[in-house]
Amino acid sequence: MTAVPTITLNNGVRIPQLGFGTFQIPKDETRETTLAALEAGYRHIDTAQMYGNEKEVGQAVRDSGLDRGDVFVTSKLNNDAHAHDDALAAFDRTMDELGLDHLDLFLVHWPLPGKGDFTETWKAMEEIYGSGRAKAIGVSNFQPHHLRRLMESGVVVPAVNQIEVHPYLTQDDVRAFGAEHGIATEAWSPIAQGKVLDDPAIKRIAERVGKSPAQVTLRWHIQRGDIVFPKSVTQKRIEENFDLFGFELTEGDLGEISALNRDERTGPDPDRFNG
Repeated sequence: MTAVPTITLNNGVRIPQLGFGTFQIPKDETRETTLAALEAGYRHIDTAQMYGNEKEVGQAVRDSGLDRGDVFVTSKLNNDAHAHDDALAAFDRTMDELGLDHLDLFLVHWPLPGKGDFTETWKAMEEIYGSGRAKAIGVSNFQPHHLRRLMESGVVVPAVNQIEVHPYLTQDDVRAFGAEHGIATEAWSPIAQGKVLDDPAIKRIAERVGKSPAQVTLRWHIQRGDIVFPKSVTQKRIEENFDLFGFELTEGDLGEISALNRDERTGPDPDRFNG
């Protein structure tokens, strides 16, 4: 089985660069789909309180027969739990839902600039990290100015910033800020909900290397150094999305794909979204 490269986070924790996303997978399909991903070789599963499927993700991890230490599990704090005590209670609920002895990564899902103060939320996250029940903590959808404010008031630098990234939204400024401060970038919506798959440049590269447009796009993410976790509910796509390590894109390919940037989001603007 192909070994997925790992990235070392700023606290020494190692995270598989390729994971499996569970956003919008129905609860009644999550266990079987996650088990299929684990059987295909994925060792990194991404869920969230907002997704409503943490229990089924935990069941799949427990039922997989894999050692707990061999599977990296991420979840994220819900938008209604940013107050300090609410965040602590929400984390307890996540651990109960997952039924696991620890979480590998816990993220603040959105900054919610118009709702309270995320620096207070981060203090709760630091307490969770200090307890050892979460091996690493980070954020999601934070812009550089959010991160600066967080780091000025906090003690722990986020290990990860999970943001929307794809060829139509390359997020070079946010990624560069992360790299400068030791914050790893994770890419959600890595194929722009399928919008990039019909792009002529990506299709042309895919034809040349004998891979699908999705594989080429995911390989672009991998070679840029981001952590990526495509989602699918079909066995064929789950396996195809894992098959990213037997080919390489040229520097020219990477540049051509990056040049497709339009600053075009499929999701909300983090500076305006308040959940």
